[in-house]
Amino acid sequence: MAMNAADPNAKGRSDESAGPEYTVTTAGRIAGVPAAQWDALAGDDYPFTRHAFLDALERHDCVGERVGWIPSHVLVHAEERLVGATPAYVKLHSQGEFVFDWSWAEAYSRHGVEYYPKLISAIPFTPSPGPRLLVHPAADGRAVKRALAAGAVALSKAMEVSSFHWLFPCESDAAVLDGSGLFMRSGCQFHWMNRGYRDFRDYLDALTSKRRKEIRRERRDAAAAPVEIEILDGRAATEAHWSAYHALYSATYDRKWGYPALTLPFFIAAAAALPDRTLLVLARRGRSYVAGAHCFAGRDTLFGRNWGCTEQHRGLHFEICYYRLIEHCIRHGLARFDAGAQGEHKLLRGFLPVETHSAHWIADPRFREVIGRFLAGERAQLRRYRQALGKHSPYRAPAGEP
Repeated sequence: MAMNAADPNAKGRSDESAGPEYTVTTAGRIAGVPAAQWDALAGDDYPFTRHAFLDALERHDCVGERVGWIPSHVLVHAEERLVGATPAYVKLHSQGEFVFDWSWAEAYSRHGVEYYPKLISAIPFTPSPGPRLLVHPAADGRAVKRALAAGAVALSKAMEVSSFHWLFPCESDAAVLDGSGLFMRSGCQFHWMNRGYRDFRDYLDALTSKRRKEIRRERRDAAAAPVEIEILDGRAATEAHWSAYHALYSATYDRKWGYPALTLPFFIAAAAALPDRTLLVLARRGRSYVAGAHCFAGRDTLFGRNWGCTEQHRGLHFEICYYRLIEHCIRHGLARFDAGAQGEHKLLRGFLPVETHSAHWIADPRFREVIGRFLAGERAQLRRYRQALGKHSPYRAPAGEP
């Protein structure tokens, strides 16, 4: 029997391997789960699974049926106590995910089979690796994670969706999902690693001469632009700052024929709820803000999110999106800067390739076989791609490698 994904009372049982003591349910709104209970699972290392962040997305129209992201968070209880959770959504399309399955949807369509709706565990519009199987620290972590994986599949069957996809799980969660018999998929991003640098000059000294010269030139170009750069945390950034930034963010999507999924009220609410985890970088010419970027911070990682501008100034994008934020990481002792998806140009600026993961359950056995073969070939291609990138490290010595 199909389940209503928005029904917080929809229930299923995890499979036998997860243990009969675990009950799997779905929550159609994160507000239906007490914040303290959810955050006891999520912790505070990774900002995107915090209750306040997910709630801001829902309350301020970034997700919902209107935009094809219908919350259906998977919960695991043990004797009425919440011990596990997976942020999840019923998807009516594949936009805003950054793990591309458009070709899968097209293949389904060619054979007269519906690919949508599907279920995903992801952070909307946020391609940042992190925990997807959230577990209470006092619970049996591995058992609860297995219950979440098995429960998600059971719920997918009950909802009669085509598939369930875990996008950008951290390494430990990916290992559990891999051990659950799911299809695993690899991707590649570029992250900057802090090697204990004392300052930006110390970082530059680790690079090859050519890379140092190019970065210095780009920073000189940015310094010559007729703008002043401001860096504000969630406490210092006012509603006026966020309004100016949202206009910049939206203008970029207008030029790219996309849509600005994150609303101005979301930015304001997220900054108010997570002031120490929010960072806004703005470039002002006179009284007008002409470029900007925003970030969120975890315990040891800075997550670069979006960029927007209404004026083009030589070197300003690299200054705002990379170099000022690398300086921020060094100054605050952050170990990693995750600047988002894609972008081989990041390699030239000190960002190294890292492997990302996703896990996939496919309901239809015919497509399971085909997709399995596709993923095996794709993994081999990505392995060769990462090996080729390794030959172009911008660092002088192997010590620069992750």
